[in-house]
Amino acid sequence: MNKVLIPAGCLLALLLTAGCAPTRTAAVPPESTVATATAELQTAVLLPAAPRAGSPRYEADRGVFRATRALEGSPRWLLAQQDVDYATPKLMADFSCAMGVPLDAGRLPKLAALVDLASKAADASTSPAKKANQRQRPFLIDNGATCQSTLQLSHSFDYPSGHATRGWAVGLVLTELAPDRATDLLLRSRAFGDSRVVCGVHNLSAIEAGAMNGAAVVAVLHASPSFQASLADARSELDAYRKAGPAGAGPQCAAEKALIETTPY
Repeated sequence: MNKVLIPAGCLLALLLTAGCAPTRTAAVPPESTVATATAELQTAVLLPAAPRAGSPRYEADRGVFRATRALEGSPRWLLAQQDVDYATPKLMADFSCAMGVPLDAGRLPKLAALVDLASKAADASTSPAKKANQRQRPFLIDNGATCQSTLQLSHSFDYPSGHATRGWAVGLVLTELAPDRATDLLLRSRAFGDSRVVCGVHNLSAIEAGAMNGAAVVAVLHASPSFQASLADARSELDAYRKAGPAGAGPQCAAEKALIETTPY
């Protein structure tokens, strides 16, 4: 049998090369990142208890609901109707004016994946607090118009607002990617929550809790290496897109900003 002899120097080089070769680690699926974030964040403990009947906060919520029914049919009402749909492509489009460029999920797949991840974590975080508080929605307490059907909403709880949680979580993530647009992006996050009050399907206290909840979700997500990697990928993609893409600011964006700068309550 012929033997192949490898010189000692070459053998040492091979061993060193093998030892220094990078080890590939399996990517963490988004579902695992969401599950970890949800498990570590106890929203039912973190958030203040929902207002109880007869308390000043409870009566303040009722007052805001009744007063904002006067907005039915107004431009702010129409924006609230547009904000009902918060699927990832629509939500990204809603932040276009705030970002200064059209946010097209089809052209920004890495950003869309990041928004979807933040949205899923936000949604998962609200369930424990909703179950713990079992707060009724405002249209079940007082009569008044709503900007969307209440057929399904009547069977779900008010506090905290899932829309506000998602809007703030996504807005905070987008702000990290484009800090130069921070004020406009976070203003749109606030307006996204305000739309639920205008719509008449959430109490003011519920969107305030949603803002706190969204911030907590993003803080926990930051501990995930998978989230950090997705954040870096989305930043590179968005930076290149903003440099090459057309500016999204126009008359409609100026009108939107004028409409949302003043709180509707």
